[in-house]
Amino acid sequence: MSEVRDLSLAPSGEQKIAWAWRNMPLLNAIKSDFEKSKPFEGMKITLSVHMEAKTACLCRVLAAGGAEMHATGCNPLSTQDDVAAALAAGGMAVYAWHGATEAEYHRHLTAALAIGPNIIIDDGGDLVNIMHTKLQHLIPDVYGGCEETTTGIKRLHSMAADQSLKFPMIAVNDAQCKYLFDNRYGTGQSVWDGINRTTNLIVAGKNVVIAGYGWCGKGIAMRAKGFGARICVTEIDPVKALEALMDGFEVMTMDEAASQGDLFITATGCAGVITKRHFDKMKDGAILCNAGHFNVEVDIDWLDQNAPKREEKPNIAGYTLDSGKTIFVLAEGRLVNLASGDGHPVEIMDMSFAIQALSAKFLAENHARMKPGVVPVPEAIDFEVAWKKLQACGLSIDKLTSEQEKYLNSWAY
Repeated sequence: MSEVRDLSLAPSGEQKIAWAWRNMPLLNAIKSDFEKSKPFEGMKITLSVHMEAKTACLCRVLAAGGAEMHATGCNPLSTQDDVAAALAAGGMAVYAWHGATEAEYHRHLTAALAIGPNIIIDDGGDLVNIMHTKLQHLIPDVYGGCEETTTGIKRLHSMAADQSLKFPMIAVNDAQCKYLFDNRYGTGQSVWDGINRTTNLIVAGKNVVIAGYGWCGKGIAMRAKGFGARICVTEIDPVKALEALMDGFEVMTMDEAASQGDLFITATGCAGVITKRHFDKMKDGAILCNAGHFNVEVDIDWLDQNAPKREEKPNIAGYTLDSGKTIFVLAEGRLVNLASGDGHPVEIMDMSFAIQALSAKFLAENHARMKPGVVPVPEAIDFEVAWKKLQACGLSIDKLTSEQEKYLNSWAY
């Protein structure tokens, strides 16, 4: 039994799904293969990914492979109610609605797991956490799962380090065809889509402070540079800080950057990146938003408890500090690209979800030989996705001759 906001919204959701589907050639090809091979026949899959059109396409591809699908969101503000309704109206079990309270959100996650999945598709680690803390009795039926994002993989490595992880989890985020494209180009574009459509302000000439220079931070900075912003990067990793410097950006601590920034974007996956001491230093009118998975990077709790709040416009909250200055927070400090936009571009998620689908197939076929822990995506899957993407773009590349292969593999000249 699904839990969605309004089934009557399904036609709108189907329109969104159809638009995504026509621009996802990789998933189209995989769906055709899955319909013939049925790799998930007799299996149950629980999926927790941002509940929007591209995710709906992945759900239907897995269902085409024979899976009994149970789907939910992975962020209370990223669910699109019409897309959830479209999946539910089509007969899939869906537990998600936009603006869920914390209690509703966890109820939906638990409901999606209660069916006893064989495979878990997770985004951020919430499903795995609930399985290991509240639904341990279901673990014997779990073959394993796939994790979509950096935050979730950090959690998985922590669990594996103390031997708490009870089944294999494939680190989809660590595949080259995921992080090099999704994290960099996907995040780089979609974060600015969310910011620009929400604020309707110019980026050129503004001081933009980006916390974190991993692949997501790199993508955000690259697009900010294209918009004409002046960019400062804050980091804890000396190598990444040097990389930011040599990419042409200012590098300093958040304490130093706080008084200079017009717009702050966090992309670290860590808690407490921007806190009270930084708020106190900020300009009147500074804008803050988050591109990390959870809403812990900007200390929204302190602001809610200590600064009068008002809605400036949809998805923009103004907080008045004791000094009289007002700072603005987008999308409640949640993922700005999804809470204030439609998430990553369709073609980018076609690649990421192709990795997901093929990794799930690998798990279904090989779980009996796999041990609990964090498992890399097989290189063959990475290369298969890259080749299919090149073909979809109508591109060819060179191949080594036998003489070149011999040269590269020989130590004697």
